[in-house]
Amino acid sequence: MSSQNKPSISKAKRFRELLTSPKLTFLMEAHNGMSARIVEDAGFEGIWASGLSISTALGVRDRNEASWTQVLEVLEFMTDTTSIPILLDGDTGYGDFNNFRRLVKKLCQRGVAAVCIEDKIFPKTNSFLEGDQSLADISEFSGKITAGKDSQTDEHFSIIARLEALIAGRGMEEALKRAEAYHKAGADGVLIHSKKSNSDEILHFLKEWGNRCPVVIVPTMYYQTPTERFREAGVSTIIWANHNLRASLAAMREVSLKIRQEESLVGIEGHVANLTDVFDLTGTHEVTEAEKRYLPDNRRRISSVVLAASRGKQLAELTQDKPKCMLDVRGEPILKRLVRSLHGAGSDDVTVVGGYKHEAINFPDIRKVVNDKHESTGELASLACAADRLKGECMIAYGDILFRDHVLGLMLGAKGDVVLVADANRPDPAQRPSADLIACSSPCTPEHLIHDQPVDLLEIAGGLDWKNAHGEWIGLVRLSPKGADLVRAELAALKETNEIDKASMADLLRRLIAKGTRPQVVFTSGHWLDVNDAFGLARARNFL
Repeated sequence: MSSQNKPSISKAKRFRELLTSPKLTFLMEAHNGMSARIVEDAGFEGIWASGLSISTALGVRDRNEASWTQVLEVLEFMTDTTSIPILLDGDTGYGDFNNFRRLVKKLCQRGVAAVCIEDKIFPKTNSFLEGDQSLADISEFSGKITAGKDSQTDEHFSIIARLEALIAGRGMEEALKRAEAYHKAGADGVLIHSKKSNSDEILHFLKEWGNRCPVVIVPTMYYQTPTERFREAGVSTIIWANHNLRASLAAMREVSLKIRQEESLVGIEGHVANLTDVFDLTGTHEVTEAEKRYLPDNRRRISSVVLAASRGKQLAELTQDKPKCMLDVRGEPILKRLVRSLHGAGSDDVTVVGGYKHEAINFPDIRKVVNDKHESTGELASLACAADRLKGECMIAYGDILFRDHVLGLMLGAKGDVVLVADANRPDPAQRPSADLIACSSPCTPEHLIHDQPVDLLEIAGGLDWKNAHGEWIGLVRLSPKGADLVRAELAALKETNEIDKASMADLLRRLIAKGTRPQVVFTSGHWLDVNDAFGLARARNFL
């Protein structure tokens, strides 16, 4: 759910409901707007705004070196981009009771649902480090909690008291004593913390505490304990405290080192998120829609036609109630990912030609036409259903392909009335007997890949021998306004001679070549796939 679809109740009220629910709740760590959006998209009901993670992302130590106003700025981006509640790791409250009550007011103003503060002295030391883990005075910390509760402007705002007695080596009796004091001072829940590798003292605390108020835990060190144990013990909330930050550090190190060593992006481009994912996370398409309303319309206009009429018989039961373009790949249909890529490349006007089970194709941001004769006709009969959309600059794409964003960029950046994308890696004829092999005016060289230099298409499919092929067409074509006129003319001619029903896209390209048009080829080296069978579907899931 994006921040444009906010729930009807406040985030603070939603968090309080989660905290007090008999159902176990999970909060996932985030440290900026992007990671917060990823957490929400993953399906978590709430976010842990980790002090360690935010500090590290800012390049400082987890020792109150980031000021509370700097943390607030990060939180503002996190709340703006999400609709689920955020629990802030508020360290020790950034000072005395006066600092804390001011913090609480600012958090309520920014829509932060809750704050957790720990009963240590300021500046804090991370609980997993050796060093001073001195605890705050019980009365002083209790007064800080009361000051926070008195200052909240949202009645549902929650304050969680984090108990550091076990971290400081003060024992279970001290932890229980402090928990009771903080509960009486107004804390809405307590977080019991431990750095042991097993959960024995956590489970002991839960048994002694007896569910007097909700208990939150952070199993960073005792992660091997089955979650069911905590559910049975009555834990309210589990926080996965720093794993998005740690995962990003590992990934960034690996990518940076590989690029530095290879002085190229070729080795990593297929292993990182594509730009479409980035644009989707940040809501770029919404700005594109807003531009239509608020700005003069002088944009490059590109329409697209997606051919998606086939069932995909090799996928058997998987396509019993939907066309193959609607098969799920990591939570989204293939077609939805393809349409988003086209939108990201500047093509706002996308027409999908459906056929088999076309009712399943129901996206709000497309036009749909239907090839009613899809069972007895081929690709060009489907394209002819959308012939009126082939005007001006446009793209044609098969509906069962996925590709990296830069592939569209290559095609859109090339000159020519008809430009197609081909994979320089020739397919295995045993595995892909129906591949659209191509022969060009010259084979692909490193120079072509590095400088995106197009070459002329001489032949496609037909009787082309695998050994003489220069690659495989991937199912993408860009047409200039003149190219669109040429294609419409060929479609009309094929209708006149009753040849269109069985004609393919390869037939169309061969006819253009025969009449003197020189289609241009831009090469990629992998970075795409199509889904024709179960193996293709598995590859698509790995691809993403």
